[in-house]
Amino acid sequence: MDNKTLPRVAYFCMEYGLQSDFKMYAGGLGILAGDHLKGAKDLNLPLVAIGLKWKQGYGDQVIGTDGKPYDAYKNYEYDFLEDTGVKVTVKVRNIDVVCKVWKTEKFGNNPLYLLDTDIPENGERWITGQLYGWFGEERIAQEIVLGIGGVKALRALEIPVDVYHFNEGHADLAAIELIREKMCSGMSFEEAWKATREEVVFTTHTPIVQGNESHPIDKLEFMGAFNGLTKDQMVRLGGDPFNMTVAGLRLSRKANAVAQLHAETANKMWKEVAGRSQIIGITNAIHTPTWVDKRITKAYEENGNLWASHMEVKKELVSFVKERTGIQLDADKLLIGFSRRAAPYKRSDLIFSKPEVIEPYLRDGKVQIVFSGKAHPLDDTGKAIVANLVAMMKKYPNAVVFIENYDMTIGRMLTRGSDIWLNNPIRPLEASGTSGMKAAMNGVLNCSILDGWWPEACIDGVNGWQFGDGVSEGEVPDINEHDREALYDTLLNRVVPTYYENRTKWVEMMRESIRTTRDEFATKRMLEQYYNELYTK
Repeated sequence: MDNKTLPRVAYFCMEYGLQSDFKMYAGGLGILAGDHLKGAKDLNLPLVAIGLKWKQGYGDQVIGTDGKPYDAYKNYEYDFLEDTGVKVTVKVRNIDVVCKVWKTEKFGNNPLYLLDTDIPENGERWITGQLYGWFGEERIAQEIVLGIGGVKALRALEIPVDVYHFNEGHADLAAIELIREKMCSGMSFEEAWKATREEVVFTTHTPIVQGNESHPIDKLEFMGAFNGLTKDQMVRLGGDPFNMTVAGLRLSRKANAVAQLHAETANKMWKEVAGRSQIIGITNAIHTPTWVDKRITKAYEENGNLWASHMEVKKELVSFVKERTGIQLDADKLLIGFSRRAAPYKRSDLIFSKPEVIEPYLRDGKVQIVFSGKAHPLDDTGKAIVANLVAMMKKYPNAVVFIENYDMTIGRMLTRGSDIWLNNPIRPLEASGTSGMKAAMNGVLNCSILDGWWPEACIDGVNGWQFGDGVSEGEVPDINEHDREALYDTLLNRVVPTYYENRTKWVEMMRESIRTTRDEFATKRMLEQYYNELYTK
């Protein structure tokens, strides 16, 4: 790519995972966005990012003495942020809200501009308080600041933009502001919409219809999100109720899903949406320097002792677990890692659903499992899953561990130090799943349903294992039973024997895991695809 002729991109996202203690992220969407910015910096690409400066982030989630998760919030100060001197104003509920613009490039990332409403000028100081916190009106206010405020900030900073990339529908209101600007310069709504579409690209992430955000149209109007457009015009863009994904697809010239299977799923999901953009597949990737242990890379590249390097990293994970939980694991025994958002479709506790099968392996210490994850503060089902994992920790001491308050540090430790990375979502509901990529490049073998990115990478029995035969929900009478039996069969008849009886094969598989993923699922490939297939016309 010739960097001098590339389009200049403004990347909009609600969250950014750049470093564990910089609490601007909730989960996978933010980690992807953070890696996108770091990869852009490595390749010297013309891209800046827009986000919000969260006062309390996503919040902490700790386990109470009753074994249940509780949410806790504290205010964070970040003295390293650069004050741009820029302030922009948006209207929320017809009240002026001033947004101060901060900047950071501290984490080896391209410029990230963060809008902040927690300043003395505002009565509405708490709009940028909690990431994904509270309810519909607060979310709309946050999206007004991100989208409308974000475009105004780019203008005030005098940053030229060729392409606006909306990473999820949260940023849609930026397009409403672009349309408003054009209408103010004399264009009709139709002309402004058409011209704006040429500037916008959109990434959709959620393969569950209910998980795609929508708002009552009257509430959007009340909050000030119409931004000069009429109700009829807004309904044409996003429907009534106003669906943020539908709007994103109608406001962009091209869209992408985040894996090849996800592209198939998304095109089926949204096929009835008239006037939508084409959805192509650009599979997610990871920023290798952030996630892959240098000792593993060195052992792989220099044909050194990969197992010895892995054991060094694994023992660090065992120490980390002891420090965080007081539980002592055995570094010589098979260690399974499982850390991700506690969402029902991810089925964190599937492995326990027929205890008489797995229990003997847990009791004799042949299998150890370390879990971590957070449930959304308002997701009672997700919280029940976390509580069940904590109950399993008490039932199987020294074999099952749950590490509370999941963050980037825990994710990094687990994807480097586990032996197996377990992934058992209901297919095809896992859009991509970058934690498996991190594990794979660290020589941690994936044992996974053929969902998300894994169908593109898996060579069964060579660089990891698949189970479930690529069966999706609705294709068998009981998907949970089908997948559980397949998991037990693969884990107990293939994975466990290989680990304990054939170390040579295991290490060969580790090498293949690294070889087959290290380029294909690194940010360089992903960003080249974004520029070639999405950003450049």
